[in-house]
Amino acid sequence: MTTVAPQLRALAPAVVARLGSLELRARAIVDGAVAGLHRSPHRGFSVEFAEYRPYLPGDDLATIDWKVYARSDRYCVRRFDAETTLQCHVLLDVSRSMAYGSGAVSKFVYAQGIAAALALFMQRQRDASGLIAFDEAVVDALPPSSRPGHLQALFGMLERLSPGRGTHMADVLERLAASHTRRGLVVLISDLLDDPARVVRALTHFHVRGSEVAVLQLLDPHELDFPFDRDATFEDLESGALVTARPGLVRETYLAAMAAMTRTYREAFGSVGIDYYQVRTDTPMEHALLHYMTTRARVR
Repeated sequence: MTTVAPQLRALAPAVVARLGSLELRARAIVDGAVAGLHRSPHRGFSVEFAEYRPYLPGDDLATIDWKVYARSDRYCVRRFDAETTLQCHVLLDVSRSMAYGSGAVSKFVYAQGIAAALALFMQRQRDASGLIAFDEAVVDALPPSSRPGHLQALFGMLERLSPGRGTHMADVLERLAASHTRRGLVVLISDLLDDPARVVRALTHFHVRGSEVAVLQLLDPHELDFPFDRDATFEDLESGALVTARPGLVRETYLAAMAAMTRTYREAFGSVGIDYYQVRTDTPMEHALLHYMTTRARVR
């Protein structure tokens, strides 16, 4: 888990959820982590000159410095440092299982805050962000943009969303990956309660196409710790199926299955270069954002 600087003022998820508007919550999360601009290691064409390089076949003729050619009889291209034009695609799971919450904040409310904070952070970097919400299929989508007003449109979309139907995550991700053409950053926010092998395979398609991929798996403390001590009836939020169980008899098996799922995701994502972070929804929301920021800085 990411080490957080001692001076970081952590806000409990329940406190952030009570801040009112989604924009205010997003700002609180971002301010709790780190904000600022970043520079791309790639070269582009902008107003800040970097250096000359020899002309190569295929270069745009408009980039040739004809004054240098007149002096040296050599074709040279001016290279510049470009501000990053990263496109971030946030894939948000809004299936019914995301509605679960043992405390004041459900997985969906937590995910909503992280998605809003990530979009705000991208705007502060002068990058573009977009949002795709899905359950059994794509529910709503907003293409990446950094234009004025886009962030408010994204916040508005997030505010309108609510947990809906069941999950066919792998199918949806595979379809999205097939239509994904531009390199960028893909961030999946989900509880990942689906077939791990298919989910990893679907996300690998994004990675193979040149995009960075980050996965934030949100899980409620009760899902991870199984603290129940009395006979209870458990409901599958997506299928509606009811199961009556004696916690003391099933706890060991349940915890072993959860540990195996975590291990499978961590190992499988790590083997293909996808960043994976499991987040408890009782931990400060800015920790998830800080993890993304520090990981991306390390990669870059």
